[in-house]
Amino acid sequence: MIAEIIAAGSEMLTPYRQDTNSLYLTAQLNTLGVEVAFKTIVGDNRAHLTQAARIAIDRADIVLFSGGLGPTEDDLTREAVADALGRTLRRDNELIASLHKRFAARRMTMPPNNLRQTEIIDGATILENANGSAPGQYIDTTVPGPDGTPHRKIVILLPGPPKELKPLFDDLCMPLLARMLPPRHLTRRVLRMALIPESQVDARTSPIYKTYPDVETTILAGNAEIQLHFACAKPTLEEAQARVDELTGKIEQEMGDAVFSAHGESLEEIVLLHLGMRHLSLAVAESCTGGLFAERLTSVPNSSSTFSGGAVVYTEELKTTFAGVPPELFKTHGAVSPEVARALAEGIRANAHTSLGIGITGLAGPAGGTPGPDELKPVGLVYIALADGVDTQVKEFYIPGDRDRVRLWATQNALELIRQSLL
Repeated sequence: MIAEIIAAGSEMLTPYRQDTNSLYLTAQLNTLGVEVAFKTIVGDNRAHLTQAARIAIDRADIVLFSGGLGPTEDDLTREAVADALGRTLRRDNELIASLHKRFAARRMTMPPNNLRQTEIIDGATILENANGSAPGQYIDTTVPGPDGTPHRKIVILLPGPPKELKPLFDDLCMPLLARMLPPRHLTRRVLRMALIPESQVDARTSPIYKTYPDVETTILAGNAEIQLHFACAKPTLEEAQARVDELTGKIEQEMGDAVFSAHGESLEEIVLLHLGMRHLSLAVAESCTGGLFAERLTSVPNSSSTFSGGAVVYTEELKTTFAGVPPELFKTHGAVSPEVARALAEGIRANAHTSLGIGITGLAGPAGGTPGPDELKPVGLVYIALADGVDTQVKEFYIPGDRDRVRLWATQNALELIRQSLL
């Protein structure tokens, strides 16, 4: 079965507000084995809401609405859903009495427009809202399909405020859905690969995942990595997990060491794990990345057990002071050079007394190199060195893009250099 979530509210069509309820509802539906196939945001317009409701009820088995159940004229979800289903609205006397009691307890007179919150779609079950004045509504109905045969549809209206929506959905909707849904369990896996083109990953993996039509495969590219997301729903969790594990096992075999994470861990988490398993420590001297490498590692809890720290060294003086880079290297080769990257890695390792040292130097832009040996070097040129006390590797990269992209990809290359060296 598939679901659609419709968030009502013009404020979510501006740059200032986001629909976060759908993330929560998706997670809860997934625990029941229900896949969310569509998400829609609709402004406070009755015609638009009605059209969206009709489309959703036609194509999804379960349709959830969040928001638009308040007392004001722009709260139109009740009316739109009633229009879409061809049903009428009625005012519920018990809800009217409950609202009056609620306002009386606060020593307030209830405004007449609050009566709009007592309007219930014909045939709907009222979902009591213990945390607000707008009740939810649950409609279990059938509509004719394209072939004329009846199709069961579940339509749920939920209040918009998360503090109201979440407990109402958990306490009332989840049990109702669990009773009507067939046993279904959804499982997910994520494989992550760094610095590989999306097209290359798909060319190598699509012949494999296409043979698993019951597993949904999604490829995401961004932040200098590729993620393969796999989802499968089966009558039992064991069946779903076995199917996903079988597919991911074949993908891992095809992609080999390019896969740095088989369960969604970040590259920095994996690097720290490998360092810890080998009882190794790490320090960094970074120039163009401006502390981003250290920030990524220290975002992982307990990173101090393997990452000792380092230095952000932008000027030649600080490269010499903290990493011991010989001043003559700047004159002969420039600050952005393999020689300086090597010296940074070896120097920070020696000064920090760590097992490994990383040196990063480059031109992040937007301006080019300073007058001297670096003047004609292009923006995006980066050198990364890894020293272990016996050997020092130096890699050259050209990273196109703006300053943020150069810095991010430089740290990703540095982390991947460590990981590959430790394999």
